[in-house]
Amino acid sequence: MQVSWDSLHAEIEACSRCSLCRGIRRKVPGQGNGQSPLMLIGEGPGAEEDAQGLAFVGAAGQLLTRMIAAIGLSREQVYICNVVKCRPPGNRTPLPEEAEACLPFLRAQFCLVRPRVIVLLGATAARAVLGEQCRITRDRGIWTEKKGVLFMPTYHPAALLRDESKKRDAWHDFQAVRDKLKEIGAFQADQDGERKGENAGTASSIP
Repeated sequence: MQVSWDSLHAEIEACSRCSLCRGIRRKVPGQGNGQSPLMLIGEGPGAEEDAQGLAFVGAAGQLLTRMIAAIGLSREQVYICNVVKCRPPGNRTPLPEEAEACLPFLRAQFCLVRPRVIVLLGATAARAVLGEQCRITRDRGIWTEKKGVLFMPTYHPAALLRDESKKRDAWHDFQAVRDKLKEIGAFQADQDGERKGENAGTASSIP
């Protein structure tokens, strides 16, 4: 696959590698800073994402926006996408063969962005990237390094909306991401952003 943003988006738009493309309103490739040191990968589009063609714009996306803000960054500073680019029927979990069909697009996005840190939001993203042996409840919060890139699995924002008791663990994971980004000098955050991230300090920072 020739990697450029234009060719990638054109290939995603034309894709019919699996049945997910049937009955959707829009493909959802992803968006954000195409050269960001931080990439966040979720599972797949939901109803709002399917309607707008944008990743993480529904209720879970609004929570993710607040989580990103809590570490002193904005959505415009990071790159956000999903494992699959089409909404699964009824928002079900993508089937393994559906995720596999979309992986070349995810790899191409990685090659274009060249992030230094990747946050894997939920079990589907963690298994797609780190392998089927990955278990989100066991492995969340644990750094994995592959070819110089650091991976942090954590809960999907939708899981936090269903079970608020998970928010504390997710906040600890995002704090670790913030600290790692600072350690490697990935962002030159402005002073307001630094204060926002540093003063966020408790699980209540993910409302």
